[in-house]
Amino acid sequence: MIRLEGVGKRYGRGDFVLHDVDLDVEPGTVVGILGTNGSGKSTLLRIMAGVSHATTGTVTGSPRIGYLPDRFPAGQRMGARAYLRHMGRIRGLTDLSAIDPLLERLALVGGPTAPLRTLSKGNAQKVGLAQAVLVRPDLLILDEPWSGLDVATHAILGELVDETRARGASVVFTDHRPQVVHDHADVVHLMAAGRLTAEDSEPTTRIVLRGHGTDWADEPGVRHAVAEGAQVVLTVEAGSADAVLLRALKDGWSVREVAPCSR
Repeated sequence: MIRLEGVGKRYGRGDFVLHDVDLDVEPGTVVGILGTNGSGKSTLLRIMAGVSHATTGTVTGSPRIGYLPDRFPAGQRMGARAYLRHMGRIRGLTDLSAIDPLLERLALVGGPTAPLRTLSKGNAQKVGLAQAVLVRPDLLILDEPWSGLDVATHAILGELVDETRARGASVVFTDHRPQVVHDHADVVHLMAAGRLTAEDSEPTTRIVLRGHGTDWADEPGVRHAVAEGAQVVLTVEAGSADAVLLRALKDGWSVREVAPCSR
């Protein structure tokens, strides 16, 4: 998909803000980058998205990219639909019929004709997210995407991330909150002072259940809970698998599959 080897970045003659970053993003993987403000997360994503160039090192791979920057340029006169049509044509799209349903799904306040300059930060973020996913990218790059969104849209964003992974594409996102990163990422990396390190992660177990009535997203040890028709597919920390299975049986669920998976 995309690989960074020894990537460093500095501006002018200043100090390096990224140091020897190695990162390999595999197809169908969600990569979360956890770090504080100023740690270098946004610089790294800009290089991955191709809007900034590395000072040292190499970036290989040419996936179709959808990119949501940390600051979406919302102060424009055009409406949301017009903006997305314009961006879609720039990216070579001929079928733009998905724009209105996408904005409706994201519950954009003011609707498709709302001028960008009138939108709140959260609603501008929705338009930015729409332009990133509209092209059905091979690699979706999201910089602090949950920031400023209302609670209902948090869930929609999670669904969009899951749907992107399910069709074999990849997602790389950043956040400064550990819980958000661990809730949505398959692989977690830590960014501090411009250096990226892989987080040691516990093995996980895939559990497929059939039934209803339990909110698995809030169950301790459950990393992901994805509904697939009448079934729910759980990704569970291996040490919590027995407790989750006991809870499932107690609540009347039918266990269809239990298998180890690498994360």
